[in-house]
Amino acid sequence: MANLDLGEIRGQLDEIDSNIAADLEKRMELCKKVAEYKISVGKQVLDKEREEHKLCAVEALAENDFMRQCNRDLFSQIMAMSRRLQYGCIGAQNKSEDMYGFEKVDEIPRDNIKVVYQGVEGAYSQAAMWQYFGEEVDSYNVELWRDAMEDVKNKKADYGVFPIENSTAGSVSDINDLLIEYDNYIVGEVELKISHALLGLEASSLSDIKKIYSHPQALMQSQSFLNSNRDWQQISVKNTAGAAKKVLDDNDVSQAAVASKYAAKVYGLKVLQEGITDTDVNSTRFIVVSKKKIYEKSANKISICFTLPNKSGSLYNTLGDFVYNHLNMTKIESRPIKNQKWAYNFFVDFEGSLDDLKVKNALYAIEQEASSFKLLGNY
Repeated sequence: MANLDLGEIRGQLDEIDSNIAADLEKRMELCKKVAEYKISVGKQVLDKEREEHKLCAVEALAENDFMRQCNRDLFSQIMAMSRRLQYGCIGAQNKSEDMYGFEKVDEIPRDNIKVVYQGVEGAYSQAAMWQYFGEEVDSYNVELWRDAMEDVKNKKADYGVFPIENSTAGSVSDINDLLIEYDNYIVGEVELKISHALLGLEASSLSDIKKIYSHPQALMQSQSFLNSNRDWQQISVKNTAGAAKKVLDDNDVSQAAVASKYAAKVYGLKVLQEGITDTDVNSTRFIVVSKKKIYEKSANKISICFTLPNKSGSLYNTLGDFVYNHLNMTKIESRPIKNQKWAYNFFVDFEGSLDDLKVKNALYAIEQEASSFKLLGNY
């Protein structure tokens, strides 16, 4: 076998690549004309039947299975790029329109408002609410997250505060489900550092403690400290603030709660030991939800939810819309859809504002090719 001249081979490849690049540019110019025609007659960009016919045709040009698959993959991407170009043409024509009915405001109204949060007084949700709105805000608490969503929907409350993601435990999936179900929208967020403390009565000391109450997650997050005394009985309750309230109500010096210093402040308990959390990087992200479709002019994050056709490459192509428009995703996750077998909602957070044409182009492209789509908020 003759020795191969790698430089000569690469030279031939470069020549072929130049021809491909030139032909691709010519193809995209023609796609612009296709976009202009579709805009003039109101025709949809995506024509599934036409694309499948084209893919079958280019497959037939190949002589073996490997090249047939190569042709299909290559032209699938070329047609995806063509669609993005056409979506961009449509977005440029409609750039003055707000496609989703959101109103830009200088800042979220904070005067003469009422805010609802889930849990008892002293809950981390209350602390997050205070951090966002201030401790003097007119607020009240409800038992369930659904109750809070209902009150926002029915305008009993102007805003609701909900935990959406914990840095160690992950997303609060029930909140994602509620965001899909209700026509409420994210207008703000706040990150709260979760730092558990051991709380007891004023007359208590560490040597008195026999029973410790808290939410199972809080107990788990404080295991290093709690396991240092094997005589302590760890008892799970519904939430951390409820544990603090129980210690106060039972008035038993042998009881303590793993909860926040906010709870100690609310219930007049003594901090027997602070900073008992196993890690210093435990934080929870809370969202502020409103019935109104509004976003601040300084908003720089967008949350969306969508479902996709159950076919090969659908998620890959959708993620390409972010890459094509130079948008940075900060989170993506899937959530099974109730009562539908092997069907999923995808939740995506990415950086941007509804003012940005590239954002509009990406959202329009995703919406057009998704089975369902919802813009959850710009905040």
